Amino acid sequence: MNNILLLEDLPEIRAWMKQLVLQVFPQSLISEAARVHDALELITAVKFDLALVDLGLPDGSGVDVVAALRESQPEAQSVVVTIHDDDDHLFPALQAGAFGYLLKEQARELIAEQLKRMSQGEPPLSPSIARRVISYFAAQSRPQERPQNMPHVSLTERENEVLLRVAKGFTLPEIGVQLNLSRHTIADYVKQIYRKLNVSSRAEAALEAQRLGLFRR
Repeated sequence: MNNILLLEDLPEIRAWMKQLVLQVFPQSLISEAARVHDALELITAVKFDLALVDLGLPDGSGVDVVAALRESQPEAQSVVVTIHDDDDHLFPALQAGAFGYLLKEQARELIAEQLKRMSQGEPPLSPSIARRVISYFAAQSRPQERPQNMPHVSLTERENEVLLRVAKGFTLPEIGVQLNLSRHTIADYVKQIYRKLNVSSRAEAALEAQRLGLFRR
């Protein structure tokens, strides 16, 4: 990671988050913002690789920053770091394009470890958040119908196996152990699945797994 945006309004939290980020990505340049307005201005001036975004800010929601970054810099990744673990905050953030969702209540060592895994293509999700996402989609009474104008997507049996495990929140190494495949092979499968389904996050993958009826297996 080279350029990182850190959006957090509380100075003491911003300080330890900055320290943690430099621990994980020691060569990075960090731009700090305490308000949505400041973050949006930075996005217009700096090309970012990663944004760590709080949600509850004095002048609005960090979701607006996630959406703006996805629109203007689609190659950048946004990770929400917040105290909010409810559906009303989680799903709008994921729908806006957040690649990950971490809770501040986690031990800092765990947050650091989850951020490190981004280099392996793994979305950083707090365990309780991953469970909430899966529970939400698994609770649907039946797979959602695909609109008639949306083309049918065909996955191989192996791709279905990988997709189901991704949707359940397993990490790439864990899936590799379960399927007796290397982590790199699993990563290749995940990229292929995301490309076929036109999704970019674990939450969207979970929705597709539910639509395909994989949770019923």
